[in-house]
Amino acid sequence: MKIAAIILAAGKGTRMKSARAKVLHEIGGREMIGHVIDAVSELKPARTVVVIGDHAPKAGEFARAIDPEIAVALQSPPKGTAHAVEQAMPALEKFSGAVLVLYADTPLVTPETMQGLADEIKAGAGVAVLGFQTDLPGAYGRLKLDENGALSAIVEAKDASEEELEIDLCNSGVMAIDADALKSLLPKIDDNNAKKEFYLTDIVALARADNKRCAVIVGDEDEVIGVNSRTELAEAEAIFQWRSRIDAMENGATLIDPSTVYFSHDTKLGKDVVVGQNVVFGKGVCVADNAEIKAFSHLEGATVGEGASVGPFARLRPGADLGRSAKVGNFVEVKKAEIGDGAKVSHLTYIGDATIGAEANIGAGTITCNYDGYAKHQTTIEAGAFVGSNSSLVAPVTIGKGAYVGSGSVVTKDVAPGALAVARGPQKEIPGWAQKFRAKQRPKK
Repeated sequence: MKIAAIILAAGKGTRMKSARAKVLHEIGGREMIGHVIDAVSELKPARTVVVIGDHAPKAGEFARAIDPEIAVALQSPPKGTAHAVEQAMPALEKFSGAVLVLYADTPLVTPETMQGLADEIKAGAGVAVLGFQTDLPGAYGRLKLDENGALSAIVEAKDASEEELEIDLCNSGVMAIDADALKSLLPKIDDNNAKKEFYLTDIVALARADNKRCAVIVGDEDEVIGVNSRTELAEAEAIFQWRSRIDAMENGATLIDPSTVYFSHDTKLGKDVVVGQNVVFGKGVCVADNAEIKAFSHLEGATVGEGASVGPFARLRPGADLGRSAKVGNFVEVKKAEIGDGAKVSHLTYIGDATIGAEANIGAGTITCNYDGYAKHQTTIEAGAFVGSNSSLVAPVTIGKGAYVGSGSVVTKDVAPGALAVARGPQKEIPGWAQKFRAKQRPKK
């Protein structure tokens, strides 16, 4: 059965108190609406429609940037969830199959759960609702089941009887609807309620009256968290991070202290990777097998080769590319640079806009002076070269294969392969100066 998706993203999100559209706030470095699009994309939907409000055109632009084939519909003014779905229907005019109705501010629903809803439609249900069980049902709508376990009604908390309020199976809002049923029943939903809005939940009663089976699948409570405030955003982030930690460990990585490791939505760790305490992975990080990321390191836009070592207290910025068994040690910052196989940048060093050859050694306190105030320039350190401590390499410059740079040098010219470059003032010694200086200063104390 074909699948289509309608993603509702028109909420104003006033409780976020932000100039940014609510659905563009990030979890794991990924916009909430991006999480929903990514998840449903795994089901290869025939069509996807995002419904936005006129206050947030950037939400539609973001969706189209992910997939130019996504249709964007406008809901203005907002008149409820059924009204929002109605705005998407022209894009589904000739579609037949299961229509998933998703929420851009409910970003943690998994592809497996979405597929489960679609499978219920394939099995003959007219409507399938995603429910969850909670000890604190509060203001959530309750899902009433009949004697056969099918969904008989969705009862809003404010309309529920005392008996119905005892039900702990709640409505997440996420559902799947047979496309033909949706087209026939959607126009029958009215706004005869206190808010004078068109509620999509009313489709359950209409479907039942039309002798269509309504099903419920139960998801995890954490999966259906909706985000309407910064506090709920933080809660969703915490759930995402814990999921990511479990996934990393189940797939062969060791996290020394899992609760202190933070992942991006696209972090990739190989087998037998060891991650120390208080490590942060920003966007775009890939770590190969057997590498070690030591404590208090921050990585973003970086690639770490097999068996390489990073940290502790290291920072890999975008474009950092570490080769096999390379070492980047404590208080080292690497940006837009290739560190070759077996090369060592052990401590207190900045490497930016550079290429470091295999087995090269970069001494403590070395910096590549890559910026002249207007443009960035490249430093090349060829294989096997040795750069002594506290050296400044003024780009553009090349240190040849196997060459040496003496400690404390300021290198402004290329160094030939195999040569020694020393670029510092000659040492001068004045005998007895220290004794005379101290004798002169003592009376001043």
